[in-house]
Amino acid sequence: MSGAKLLSRRIAYKGSHIQVREDRVIEPAGYECSREIVVHPGAVCIVARPSPHEVILIRQYRHAAAEELLEIPAGTLHDGEDPLECAFRELEEETGYRARTMTERARFWTTPGFTTEFMHLYEAADLAKTQIHPDEDEVIEVEIVSPTEALQLIDNGRIQDAKSILGLLRVLK
Repeated sequence: MSGAKLLSRRIAYKGSHIQVREDRVIEPAGYECSREIVVHPGAVCIVARPSPHEVILIRQYRHAAAEELLEIPAGTLHDGEDPLECAFRELEEETGYRARTMTERARFWTTPGFTTEFMHLYEAADLAKTQIHPDEDEVIEVEIVSPTEALQLIDNGRIQDAKSILGLLRVLK
């Protein structure tokens, strides 16, 4: 199956982190339509393990969800930034831990039906405590749980964030 044929493209919105693009296309089945795409620079997420018996989670308010979510640390790539460098940076900024080892465990499209966001999942180990440096708009609480508890938080619906569910299941199971 071949891809869609692009007929036209325009930027409908340009914000500080994302753009919304409207593509007019002919789909592989021959159907002509418009597709609205959220253009995202990509991101990383990290399953951080201070010890084999611990996992770091963060709790922060997410406006789109209108509630606080329990998640693994994550962050958006800066323009031209290497995902591995981003993972080291985001882990320390959000949790106050610096990793000596960062191993890529997966790469995935977050929601390919409407966004270009591509995420890199890392496992961080051999951690040293430093100081948390969240972005100015972030209020983050760090929680350290056991791997068993992290998986139970998925099972009981307390972790509902897709990247966190995928990351924890990929690394801990």
